[in-house]
Amino acid sequence: MKSKVYFVPVEDAEDINAVNGKLKLLLAESRVLAFAEGGRKVVVKLHFGEEGTDAFVRPDHLRLICDDIAKKGAVPFLSDANTLYRGKRLNSKDHLEVATAHGFTRETVGVDIFIPDETKEADVREVQIDQRLIKTAKVGRCYVDADAFVAVTHFKGHALTGFGGTLKNIGMGCATRQGKLAQHCDATPTFYEDKCVGCGECEKVCPVAAIHMEDDRSVLNKEKCIGCASCVAACPNMALFIDLQAGDELQKKMVEYAYAILKDKKGKAGFLNFAVRINKECDCWRYENQRIAPDVGIFASADPVAIDKASLDLVNASCGKEIFKEFHPEQNHLLQLEYAQKLELGSLDYELIRV
Repeated sequence: MKSKVYFVPVEDAEDINAVNGKLKLLLAESRVLAFAEGGRKVVVKLHFGEEGTDAFVRPDHLRLICDDIAKKGAVPFLSDANTLYRGKRLNSKDHLEVATAHGFTRETVGVDIFIPDETKEADVREVQIDQRLIKTAKVGRCYVDADAFVAVTHFKGHALTGFGGTLKNIGMGCATRQGKLAQHCDATPTFYEDKCVGCGECEKVCPVAAIHMEDDRSVLNKEKCIGCASCVAACPNMALFIDLQAGDELQKKMVEYAYAILKDKKGKAGFLNFAVRINKECDCWRYENQRIAPDVGIFASADPVAIDKASLDLVNASCGKEIFKEFHPEQNHLLQLEYAQKLELGSLDYELIRV
C-alpha cells in the first residue's frame, strides 16, 4: 500500500497569514498530528536557524502547529540539538539566544523551548541499534524519551546529502555533537593543489582550523578535519571535493541515526516539510545561500521516506529538472531514501493528496 502524503501549494510572496491558513487546512485534512492526545509529551524537532540568516520555518507556523497539538490534549515543546562546527549554536546557552533572536520564545510559540546540553549526562542518551555502520547512536535524550515526535523541516539542498529533508532533520539534527562527528568522520575532502589559487576562503570557514596557508596555497590537515564540508562549499575553484563513497557512507549513517530516533515511535510520529525559500545549501550555512527553486508548498505525512520523496519530486518538477542534482552532482540523491526504505522507516511509493 502506498503511503499518503498530503500537500498544499504555496506561491512566492504569499504573506504569513495566507500560508498559515493553508497550513491549518493541511493539518486538519491530513490528521498528521492525530496521535497527540492523552497528555502525551510531544517533542517538535526543528532548526532555529543560523545566526544572521532567515533559512528556517517561521515561528508563526510553529505556533499554529503547537496550538494544534495542545488542543488535542498533548504537551508540545520545541527543540534542536547543538552543532558540530563553531558558531552561536555550538552550546545550548548561545543556541537559545539565536532562537530568541529569530522569534522563538515562550510568548510567541506558546510552548517551552529546550536545547539539550550534552555536557549534562541527563540530556544525552545512547541508543543501541546495531546497524551496519552505527552500533550505538548518541542523541539528545529528549527526542527518545518524549512520548511522541514531530519533525518540522525546511526542505533545501545540502553539499553532502544532495538535499536536506525530514530524514536529515532527524538523523543529523537529533544527534549530539559526538553523534554528528561519527556521521561526518568519513567525509574528509580531497584537496587538489593544482586548482588552488591561495584565496584563503577555505581557511576562513574551517571550524576546527584544519586548513592553513603555506606558500600561498592551502594545506589540509586530515587528522583535524571533521568532514563538515564548509571548505568545499566555500572554494571558488573546486579545489576541494568530498569523495563520493564518503558521501554515501554519511547518508547511511544519518539514516541509521534517524532509525535510532524513530524505531520506538511507530504510530506516534508526524512529519511536515516546508518546501519554500529553497536554498542551495543547508540552513547551517552562514554565508550567501542561493535560492535555486520557486516556492512549492507544504507537505504532511506519517511516513518520513515518502514525504521526502514527494518533496523532492515536486521541487524538481517545479524547476523542470533535477535541481539538487544540478547543484550537487557528486551526491547520490536517492541513496538516503532507498536506505531508509531498506531499514523499514518508510516507503518510496506514495499517494499525493492535494488539499
